[in-house]
Amino acid sequence: MTALFAAVDIGASSGRVIVGSLAEGNADLQVVHRFPNGVVAVEGSLHWDFEALFAEVLTGLKAAAEHAELVGLKIESIGIDTWAVDYGLVAADGALAGPVFSYRDGRGSSAVAGVHELIDAARLYGTTGLQHLPFNTIFQLATEQDLAGKQALLIPDLLAYLLTGRRRTESTNASTTGLYDAVAQEWATEFMAALGLPVDVFPPLIEPGETIGVLLPDIAARTGLPVTTPVVAVGSHDTASAVAAVPAATTNFAYISSGTWSLVGVELDSPVLSEASRLANFTNERGVDGTIRYLRNVGGLWLLSESMRTWEQDATEAPAPGSQAPALSLPELLAAAAAEPAGGPLVDVDSDEFIAPGNMPARIHAAVQVAGGELGTQPAAVVRCILDSLAAAYATTLATAAELSGKRVDVIHIVGGGSQNELLCQLTADSTGLPVVAGPVEATALGNVLIQARAAGVAAGTLENLRAIVAASGSSIMYGPRDRATI
Repeated sequence: MTALFAAVDIGASSGRVIVGSLAEGNADLQVVHRFPNGVVAVEGSLHWDFEALFAEVLTGLKAAAEHAELVGLKIESIGIDTWAVDYGLVAADGALAGPVFSYRDGRGSSAVAGVHELIDAARLYGTTGLQHLPFNTIFQLATEQDLAGKQALLIPDLLAYLLTGRRRTESTNASTTGLYDAVAQEWATEFMAALGLPVDVFPPLIEPGETIGVLLPDIAARTGLPVTTPVVAVGSHDTASAVAAVPAATTNFAYISSGTWSLVGVELDSPVLSEASRLANFTNERGVDGTIRYLRNVGGLWLLSESMRTWEQDATEAPAPGSQAPALSLPELLAAAAAEPAGGPLVDVDSDEFIAPGNMPARIHAAVQVAGGELGTQPAAVVRCILDSLAAAYATTLATAAELSGKRVDVIHIVGGGSQNELLCQLTADSTGLPVVAGPVEATALGNVLIQARAAGVAAGTLENLRAIVAASGSSIMYGPRDRATI
């Protein structure tokens, strides 16, 4: 019998509601609603339009209910995954208290020095194992002026609360806050106290596979779903769901969840909390089934998408006299970039200067010039620089991850949108000297659905069993490393 599950999967630039079906050991996904997402500037700050975001989720769930009715089945449950670190504050009366800030706002940077004065950086890492990023939740919370009577709900938990009325914090996302004890696997309340934060600033923890609650009556009425429909915690940090769906046939694998950001690392049984790990800025984030996602946030395809946005804007607003705006399709740009000579200039894709929206090509050219290099003015040269730089960063990061963790890596799995970028996949194989398996593109949604399916008793077993379902459900592409002399 086929079972249906609704996966709400939202990234920093777009979101989808997907109906996943599971039958006879195979998973299938159907997108029933797509919608844009992005930051909005309000009085000099960058926020998420959360009201619009939630409205889109409801529209998507209504579409999921209609799809289920059309095929004569029901939605067994709902799972939600999004990006990490950002949150909304909920007041004592249950209402959202103020805007939902974006991590790209930069407000967290102003709190870093003050937090480290109260909690030594080495001590912070020794407990949380979290990579230092200026937008981590701990730094964002430190900028709040009034938290009395309020709770912080991470984005997927906030969406779940609006659907069910129940407040919980899913553990994989909790581990990205800088206020989660990686060893004890509970809130680091001593850090909350040291920063003057309420010790109950976050709701209680919940594990992937546990039920958060059922739909509120008005939500059920608006979506057409039964009021008994459960909202089930999944790996609510989208990377946790993506890694759960890596179709690995061996434990000796590395992963790159490639999208707006690149999450590059290995899967471990326990955290690495050494000083060497801290200095290398690796993070220990919780994965599904208590695993550790030992990784670094590396710059991602944001550099490419923001460059594309700039070129398209320039072509629209100021085309060359007497000519039409140039074709800027991604396939054409990638083909032109592949024809660019190897060994071109590289930039540090992790640099803070590439985080904010704006003219990305100009910033890339400036970074190359500062480093003493030269970069052609054509878009293809910029694209090749971005992809070469990403592949080089992946190689360095994975080599360090293997060294610090003692994990042997025989193969690299690239999942997410970047798995469709043939040039990036090939350059990664070339840079690392390891085979790259690309796909699935929809790893995050697959992981979301499979955790729900296991909770419903439709899929059984360990992560290895779930990954076998992924491997059986779709094709992947292998890229072997090329001899550098032939590139």
